[in-house]
Amino acid sequence: MDINDPVAAQSPRLHARFASLIWEFLDAGLSRTAVFYAERFFALDNTSHAARHLYCRALIDEKQYFSALALVNQDRVVCAACCELKARCSSILGRHRQAREALEQTIHLPAVGSLITSSSRASTSFPSAAAMHCRSGQMALKGNLLKDARGSFVKALELNPLIWEAFEGLCTLGSVPPVDQLIPPRQSHDMRVFKEDPALFSLGFSNGSPSVFHTPDGFRHHWSDLAHPQPFRFKEAAPFGPRDSLATEASFQFTDISFQQPVQRQPTRQAALNAPGPTGNFGRPLSSADETGPDRKKLRSDPPRPPEELSKKTAARTGSSSMTNNRRSTRLLTGGGSKSGKTIPRERRRQTTVRSKSPDSEHEDMLSNPEHFSQSPPPVGIHMEQSPPADPSYDTLSGTRGEDEQADSYIYELLRRFAKAARSLAHYQCQECIDELSDLPPRHQQSPYVLVLVGRAHYEKLDYSSAERAFQGVRSLDPFRLWDMEVYSTLLWHLQRTVELSFLAQELVNIDPSSPQTWIAIGNLFSLQKDRTQALACFRRATELDPTCAYGFTLSGHECIDEDLQKAIQFFQRALRADPRHYNAWYGLGTCYLRMSKLRLAEYHYRQSANIHPMNAVLLGCVGMTVERKGDLTDALALYDRAVEIAPDNALARYRRSKLLIYLKRYKDAIKDLEMLRNATPEEANVVFQLAKAYRLIGDTTKSAQTLAVVRDMAPRHLNKIRKLLETVPDDSTDQMEEG
Repeated sequence: MDINDPVAAQSPRLHARFASLIWEFLDAGLSRTAVFYAERFFALDNTSHAARHLYCRALIDEKQYFSALALVNQDRVVCAACCELKARCSSILGRHRQAREALEQTIHLPAVGSLITSSSRASTSFPSAAAMHCRSGQMALKGNLLKDARGSFVKALELNPLIWEAFEGLCTLGSVPPVDQLIPPRQSHDMRVFKEDPALFSLGFSNGSPSVFHTPDGFRHHWSDLAHPQPFRFKEAAPFGPRDSLATEASFQFTDISFQQPVQRQPTRQAALNAPGPTGNFGRPLSSADETGPDRKKLRSDPPRPPEELSKKTAARTGSSSMTNNRRSTRLLTGGGSKSGKTIPRERRRQTTVRSKSPDSEHEDMLSNPEHFSQSPPPVGIHMEQSPPADPSYDTLSGTRGEDEQADSYIYELLRRFAKAARSLAHYQCQECIDELSDLPPRHQQSPYVLVLVGRAHYEKLDYSSAERAFQGVRSLDPFRLWDMEVYSTLLWHLQRTVELSFLAQELVNIDPSSPQTWIAIGNLFSLQKDRTQALACFRRATELDPTCAYGFTLSGHECIDEDLQKAIQFFQRALRADPRHYNAWYGLGTCYLRMSKLRLAEYHYRQSANIHPMNAVLLGCVGMTVERKGDLTDALALYDRAVEIAPDNALARYRRSKLLIYLKRYKDAIKDLEMLRNATPEEANVVFQLAKAYRLIGDTTKSAQTLAVVRDMAPRHLNKIRKLLETVPDDSTDQMEEG
């Protein structure tokens, strides 16, 4: 199934598969993974009540109550489940009157969108091994046991590659293997093999429990060997034939509008033979044995029957079964009649295969719901050798299984796309991340999580204007979102947007005053207003709420770096204890040691920061500056060249390179850089002064005098520097000018 196909994205099988995954991860305690898949499901069809309910439920488990409440309030057409979820969110937020109104409204509304309960979906009493490995890795990551965390995350993905939290954990550690190794590409699967090999049909039956959609536990058997990718399979206990709609807990119905309406399927083998019958979890199809009693027991001394006789007997049983089913349906619909006494023994003979309902309750349900007979034909028998299916049946089952394969293929390929983008961002390959996200279908591109990834990628590229547009899109789609708002607030700080930052901080305070993102935004606002004392108090509050918030410690260090270097160093070190890959903390330590004239320590910390984020031109420029001060001009020039290549618009790296080129007597190259800087920032006096110096050194006194006159008008404070330059010999290249 092509993920860019809009028709395939509306498949009921695909929607049901998403619902199964979401509930599986909710039951396992992996609510962040459930939010990821719920957002993908809601992006496919934002008008579906089912998708909205699951998305809201996942957000509630992640304690994003305002986002969940806004989600159920978006749709004008409400159902009982919408009101119930609204009441749940309102109760948690302390809005008890609104909760009561929602509950009262629930009583009078139809349950067309009611949430699935344990009686109508399969659930596990204990999380799978993959989920336990993932949760163990999360605890190891918080406990700073990085090696153990990585092992747990890798093991979780080996057992179940669909666990998004495990992959995000590896991205946090920064040691993400290639996606093709963790989540191997699917091999093409020809559905014709199921026609050629009828034995494959019985692989999905186990203990008479039909369940079309497998659970992530099935990956435990199929993905243990990453060196040999295998096709995306179903759980071994899942048959691929027809199943009952609500007759068993293993069946899971999930449609666009309601959880109670059965999914429309293709006719099964019984329907192909025009033999409708009552629903139920039967171990075999109805046959003439139901009327005449069981067949004679076959003895060992009996000679084997020829194939012709077997085929004739099978055909006779099929015809008798059709007549019997019609008669039985007529009696049930008319109230039983005089022959109702024969029905009870037949129901008792079938009770060994019925799991979720007793014979009496099953009989009462069929009497009260006549439409139940035509909507859910009886399933195919477990023992296929007793009643071999005809060719049309093979086509039907192959088509059903093919639809499930296509649904799993869609989810799997979509997961791989997101994994590649997340891995690129974790390695700070920002342009690759943006390219991967641009290949997603438009429905997913306009989702909050995708826009957050785009915004963070542009932010790391120092493209602040594009990052601002992306985060504005996030805020328009989810105005109550708390995740990643600390990055957005820092972005507004860089852009000097005081009004927007003040509004964001006030919004976050109203949403959740006990969130670290809220206090980081408030601290950035005070920092932008030059109130360092209040900013430090807000950052300290953020770290108190979340001791693992490395960003709060880093911002605290930057606030006091101009006043107390030792205190700033302590903050940066605490940030690295919380997150060893926080490159901003490494950069802060390098700046502290550079101000203390400890060039060796400064170079070490700058290089550590640049190794984590090799595509940051500012970090490469800082490394080049320390190397230049140590006297290694060749390496310094190479670092400046690399920084300018990564970010041609980075003025600081280009300015430092131009000064070094002047010292190396490469005047023409220096003039080229300085003229570009002058066109980009004509009000910068230091750039104009260096340009006048370069003109003087190449002997162009006219341009030099004109440029010095511009410097004198722009910055009269540079008169002493201008006078000193005019007193020097034009070809004296050993003269070191002040740092601009």
